Amino acid sequence: MSDLNYKEKLKQIKCIAYDFDGVMTDNRVLVDEEGNEAVFVNRSDGYAVARLKEQGYLQVIISTEKNMVVEARARKLGIEVIYGVEDKGKTLLEYCKGKGIDPSEVMFIGNDANDLLAFEVAGMTGAPADAEKEVFNMAYWKSSRKGGYGVIRELYNHFNMTLIG
Repeated sequence: MSDLNYKEKLKQIKCIAYDFDGVMTDNRVLVDEEGNEAVFVNRSDGYAVARLKEQGYLQVIISTEKNMVVEARARKLGIEVIYGVEDKGKTLLEYCKGKGIDPSEVMFIGNDANDLLAFEVAGMTGAPADAEKEVFNMAYWKSSRKGGYGVIRELYNHFNMTLIG
């Protein structure tokens, strides 16, 4: 894809869908003696999510994880979340239908094999630097940052440099 075609494709994006673990987190989980789980997230990603919202982008987390930590993070960010998902491609299609957007207008950011079904549906794809090899190779936009270390902030900067600068 030429730079001009890439820029035009980015201009069509109306929604950014994120996997949670491995994109917003570093894929690790802290489990206490009670079985409660906690994850580390990057505050600069939160800043980026807020700025992308201000620019009019819909954003959603689509995760196979069934842990409430996913919902808590989405609530803090003020974005939608769909979790406990088996088929992210089907879920993304249903989400798009409900929002009245075409899947070609969605960018999906994922890091693992269970994200590939969403990659097949989305108009644009992206991955953190430490994504599984088959996912990283299929992603069009490739972050230089590892999951949980500012992938969304880098994406926000990329959108602004590419579309504005």
